[in-house]
Amino acid sequence: MLLSGIFPPLTTPFYPDGKVYHKKLEANVEHYSRTPVAGIVVLGSTGEAILLSDQERREVLTTARHAAANHKVLIAGTGLESALETLRLTEYAAEIGYDVAMVRTPHYYKGQMKPPNMLAFYRTIADRSPLPVIIYNFPQATGYDMPAEIVIELAGHPNIIGIKESSGDVEKVRKMAEGTRQVKRNVTVTETFEAVTPRMLNAAGDGHGGELVPLAALGGISGTTVEGQASRPPSGASSSAISVVAGIRTRPKEVGFQVLVGAAHRLKPSLQAGAVGAVLAFADPAPTACYEVYAAWKEGGDLSAQLAQDRIAQAGERVVGTLGIPGVKYAMDLNGYFGGTVRLPLLPLTADLKAEVERLMADIRH
Repeated sequence: MLLSGIFPPLTTPFYPDGKVYHKKLEANVEHYSRTPVAGIVVLGSTGEAILLSDQERREVLTTARHAAANHKVLIAGTGLESALETLRLTEYAAEIGYDVAMVRTPHYYKGQMKPPNMLAFYRTIADRSPLPVIIYNFPQATGYDMPAEIVIELAGHPNIIGIKESSGDVEKVRKMAEGTRQVKRNVTVTETFEAVTPRMLNAAGDGHGGELVPLAALGGISGTTVEGQASRPPSGASSSAISVVAGIRTRPKEVGFQVLVGAAHRLKPSLQAGAVGAVLAFADPAPTACYEVYAAWKEGGDLSAQLAQDRIAQAGERVVGTLGIPGVKYAMDLNGYFGGTVRLPLLPLTADLKAEVERLMADIRH
């Protein structure tokens, strides 16, 4: 499955009394679905998932799933401290239609999280998971930093397709990208090289899925669309590889082990080091501004990518890296999303900090 692009990790909206505000969650998801992000992450760290009950997690997953556009990749944060509970939540996410499971490193017993523990944990999850798995490494929150060597070893598992690396260590990104170059997998993408998932095909086929249908079988010829308009596949891609699945024009693409990063202020250098995209808390208030960095880099515009990076660097580092979820939620309120309150033990921003966020976000209004 293709993971390229920008993914906002959803915040969880709350009423003033602390209950989950599902209508606002729906509105946020619908809003993100109209932006150029590749997909959304539900129940990540920014979603305060660790502060939710098991029932609340399931309800949040369900609400976000039903509100999301069919063409956006849906990633469920299902990592819990035990393999058993992680698998239970992963199975639920699969049942309701998620595309990928993002599993954070267990960390409560961090002193005992040695390489054999982590290898056994992730291999067990990957062996039994009905969804492809992304490792989630966030040492600033967990106090445990998964070594690149362990990631490289796990990358060979056929059901572990990538990692969200939130340490901000660009050299580690480079090491993982270089150390997993031997991993090659074929995935299905759209004609324009965007992600295709079984859920998307199911939706396009009205719930009946679809089978690969070569264009020749539809009366077309190589290099010609069904409507007779000449198509121009990208360099190196054969138009004869185009097939139709449930009405979606698709083609195969080779991908490696996919590294996503989590630091907006280091997005461009991380992409240059081998990352293919990012799960960015700063994309919650500013999805398009983050996408502009990725799009400019993808198009080979180094100067425009740097300008886009410079635009978000200070705000991304301060609002997310220092102020955390309260800062992210207030920035969302400024930019037309519903951020709202946080759950104890987190506290809302003071008036002075709100004023600082307003200054930082003044030129980042989308």
